[in-house]
Amino acid sequence: MKLDHIKQLTGTITVVTGLHIGAGRESMEIGGMDNPVMRDPVSDKPYIPGSSIKGKMRSIMEISTGKIGRDGAVQTNPKIAPDICRIFGTTEEADFGPTRLIVRDACLNREKTAKALDLPDDFVPEDIIEIKYENTINRITGTAKHPRPIERVVPGCVFDLEILFKVFVLDNETSDNCEDLRLFEKVRELLKVLEHDALGGSGSRGSGKVKVSLNDPVDIRVSELLSQGA
Repeated sequence: MKLDHIKQLTGTITVVTGLHIGAGRESMEIGGMDNPVMRDPVSDKPYIPGSSIKGKMRSIMEISTGKIGRDGAVQTNPKIAPDICRIFGTTEEADFGPTRLIVRDACLNREKTAKALDLPDDFVPEDIIEIKYENTINRITGTAKHPRPIERVVPGCVFDLEILFKVFVLDNETSDNCEDLRLFEKVRELLKVLEHDALGGSGSRGSGKVKVSLNDPVDIRVSELLSQGA
């Protein structure tokens, strides 16, 4: 098995409806926000964790290929779900090597966000955060109770997307005809399907619709990187 090259896929994720990817809280404050969004601890800007993007992509592939049981358990056996395990990884023993897919955290693109929302260049994080209240509705009286405040990133925000896909050539393959090249196309398809699903929480209640825009992939040759390092 040989690492032949790495495919770099870049683009943007644009928020279409309010996006909530929760950060959680170690403690509750009276009157405080119990469902804050994930933010960078230094800049306080919201971002989309790579784990959230990768997890959603894997979930879409598992559901679309029938690899999730009725109890919600996912299939991690490489003999039963070889494509999923080859792309996203598995904790079980496999003969096709390590995980192919790396998804970076998607950081906020300030310039594109400011332009889309008509904000000044020096806007602060709170300018792009909204508070949405959700309630429990009594089905008989129609009255609302137990309001829950949820932070959401507002529509129009733009995040930079970067995905790396390692292309390995196994002993019985060639560099221009290997299984990993087919699987890379699956990755691109999953990102387009994501537009018709939802990212983050409360997707069934309107949150998390996004638009994914992709640039042409770039091949990074490992041999060239090694020669530059020398």
